[in-house]
Amino acid sequence: MPIDPYILLLLGTVGIAALLPARGTGAEVASGASTAAIAFLFFLYGARLSTREALDGLKHWRLHTTVLACTFVVFPLLGLAARGLVPVLLTHPLYQGLLFLTLVPSTVQSSIAFTSIARGNVPAAICAGSFSSLAGIVITPLLAAALLGGNAGGFSTDSVVKIVLQLLVPFLAGQLLRRWVGGFITRHKKVLGYVDRASILLVVYTAFSEGMVQGIWHQVSALRLAGLLAVEAVVLAVMLTLTWYGGKALRFDREDRIAIQFAGSKKSLASGLPMASVLFGAHASLAVLPLMLFHQMQLMVCAVIAKRRARDPQPEVTGTAAPAAGSRTAVGTATHSG
Repeated sequence: MPIDPYILLLLGTVGIAALLPARGTGAEVASGASTAAIAFLFFLYGARLSTREALDGLKHWRLHTTVLACTFVVFPLLGLAARGLVPVLLTHPLYQGLLFLTLVPSTVQSSIAFTSIARGNVPAAICAGSFSSLAGIVITPLLAAALLGGNAGGFSTDSVVKIVLQLLVPFLAGQLLRRWVGGFITRHKKVLGYVDRASILLVVYTAFSEGMVQGIWHQVSALRLAGLLAVEAVVLAVMLTLTWYGGKALRFDREDRIAIQFAGSKKSLASGLPMASVLFGAHASLAVLPLMLFHQMQLMVCAVIAKRRARDPQPEVTGTAAPAAGSRTAVGTATHSG
């Protein structure tokens, strides 16, 4: 049951924002730095995505279509169904955050790691996670504008310009410059990984500072948080069940079903936090809270499932023991993923 150390850093950042929120000129500086950090994050996302790998992955289009449908169709439908829990179990702001959670793209690193542990189709998990992240740059803001309305900026000119300038343009620039910067990014992958995490911590600090200044945290009680956790547990259980047995109904083999389950049941913290900052502005702190909680929950549950899948009887094929030998490394990768 891994506890992601990065979640502890995020919670620590929330605590700092609660005690020492940015105000006045400091808030303006933090907001500007956060905007730059988001743009840099999506530049790195674009520069890391191999166009050749993405094109090769299109050969397995049925699997990728299934994962995308789970991520951007089934998940949002569950989010919309949870509307009936307001105000009995969830407050309206927490529901907005829960609905946003269901619109976020899938993870990449943890999907790959858990698929490897469970001895599934790792190349498919790589491509499925990458496709989901790429599609999410466009699909997530559009779904948020359509389903969340004014709470996420709607279809106003200002929100469209923000999305294009802060998310899409840096991503496309990264893709265009990949030929020249790809080698540098590969050589300095570890250092840039720390830059990724530091950038997201800055986004979280800015968002929660704005929330503290506006006093929106008075809307959240321990009972409401418990209700949110219960709803998220149900959503995760439903998605894990649908992706596993749905893959069987669609006649995917065991390796592909594993990739579908882990890529189709999770949501990316690394992509969701910057997007929430752009889409929600001052209300981003409550919007990202459900995503932060869901992220830790999915890591803990999927780690258990992956280890059990690894113990499933396997056909006697040469080399099948290799993935299991690297499972400890994969767990380490998963606990630091988006």
